[in-house]
Amino acid sequence: MRSTELSAADAATAPLWRAVQALRLVTLLYAVGQQIASVDDYRNQQLSWVLIAVMAVWSGASAFMLSQWHFPDVARLRWWVVIGDHVVVIALIASTRLVADYDWYHGHQTLPTTLWVANAVVSAAILRGPAGGVLSGLLISAVIVTVRDQWGQDVWADATAPVLVSIGLALGLAANTARRAQGQLERAVRLTAAAEERERLAREVHDGVLQVLSYIKRRGSEIGGPTEELAQRAAEQEVALRVLISEQGRYGDTGGAEVDLRPLLTVHATPSVFVSTPGEPVPVGRWAAGELAAAVANALSNVALHAGPDAKAYVLLEDTGDKLIVSVRDDGVGIAPGRLAQAEAEGRMGVSRSIIGRIETLGGTAVLLTEEQGGVGFGTEWEFRVPRARAADRRE
Repeated sequence: MRSTELSAADAATAPLWRAVQALRLVTLLYAVGQQIASVDDYRNQQLSWVLIAVMAVWSGASAFMLSQWHFPDVARLRWWVVIGDHVVVIALIASTRLVADYDWYHGHQTLPTTLWVANAVVSAAILRGPAGGVLSGLLISAVIVTVRDQWGQDVWADATAPVLVSIGLALGLAANTARRAQGQLERAVRLTAAAEERERLAREVHDGVLQVLSYIKRRGSEIGGPTEELAQRAAEQEVALRVLISEQGRYGDTGGAEVDLRPLLTVHATPSVFVSTPGEPVPVGRWAAGELAAAVANALSNVALHAGPDAKAYVLLEDTGDKLIVSVRDDGVGIAPGRLAQAEAEGRMGVSRSIIGRIETLGGTAVLLTEEQGGVGFGTEWEFRVPRARAADRRE
């Protein structure tokens, strides 16, 4: 299990590690060619060939170890390869003084060649990012300058340090960028899968549990007597489930800047709740869509609890271009004039916070039309008007 997790975590840098293995082969061939061209200038030619053989063996061994993607602890293995890279590189650089005279190594590159020693810097950068790459480049550059005895003015004229540090910085940044991109991709895949599962469950709940609860509520109210309490409990659970489904739609999107408002409203459709939306998508900012959907859910909750057993509700969504208008109307018993103000004075903040407060936060208005039409007996109608500019706000 651990191997699988590590493989997934390293998927982003896998192409870079494979490229490192190809780079080792290319730089090894260059180092062998440089050895053939320079061996006549060495004081100890036999030792130089032994050191070249050591370099070749380590190149093959390190490339083999880095290719073990299914190793039980591949992360630790890569750490040891990178440490081994630096030990071998520093030892080979230092051995230049055993192979050549001062006049030669003071004016030439060290034995393994600058190109081959870059493998250690590249590996450190991929493993630990730009910080690891830069530190590796500085360390190896310092060793090369020390071995060549160039801590004087010549250090600023030599390109070894800038090249190695630049390689470490560039490859480290590339590795970090690849990891971030891979992480975002995996999060997007997980969110998409979770959203699809939530949508499937919402359909199952809507087509099964909610329909049954609605039937129990209706039949219990019709039968009356002891079953009326059962009908009330069923109504409460139906409302709770609808609010839950609405909230899941609010937080279950896959991270886009906008979502279509229509599905967040049509999820409330039942035999007694009719939802009408435009034929075209109504893109709304995620946060604004969630607030609107929650306000509608709370308005329908009040219909189910207070409008009467036979009441029907109608939800209408309109997009006028410059504003969104959502109407929630029922044909129930209505609300007595001043009842909402009285409830707020009594500390019952459901309507003022769950409905009016949400819409006002969006910069819109929530108007209860039942009081203007005469109160009790005229049903209830909420009208939410939200400016289109505020509806597009993400507010994350």
